Amino acid sequence: MIYFLIYLFLEIFVSVEISAAIGPFWTFIEVIVSALAGLLLLTNFRYTFSENMRAMMAGEITPESFQKQNLAALVGAILLIVPGFFTDIVGLLLQFGIFSGFIARRFFGKSRPVRGPEMESENEFKKGECDVIDVEIVDHPDHRK
Repeated sequence: MIYFLIYLFLEIFVSVEISAAIGPFWTFIEVIVSALAGLLLLTNFRYTFSENMRAMMAGEITPESFQKQNLAALVGAILLIVPGFFTDIVGLLLQFGIFSGFIARRFFGKSRPVRGPEMESENEFKKGECDVIDVEIVDHPDHRK
């Protein structure tokens, strides 16, 4: 409840200040343009999603980063559709990777490190065991002679 009240205060404060500066006509134009931009981003979200999927499959980003980027793009597009200057500002910031990563870390906590063989403190194998291939040779006598 407290977060909603903080949001409501910021939304009204920012909207009144900007509306007073630019006037009612340009406020109306901004609301329409930002809603159209949000709808455009939502309709093109499948391209953003597929590009992030390609980057994850290529190993350029982690699955956690994939989730955060897609969630930020989706939430940012929805915030652009909602009328108000504060939501438009946050929605625009979420469309950029630097700001979306910052906001995700702020609200979702620090990211966990990815486990791998290079992390020796958490590695369950002894040193050098990762390079060993365990095989069993079974000798079958040849009865065709």
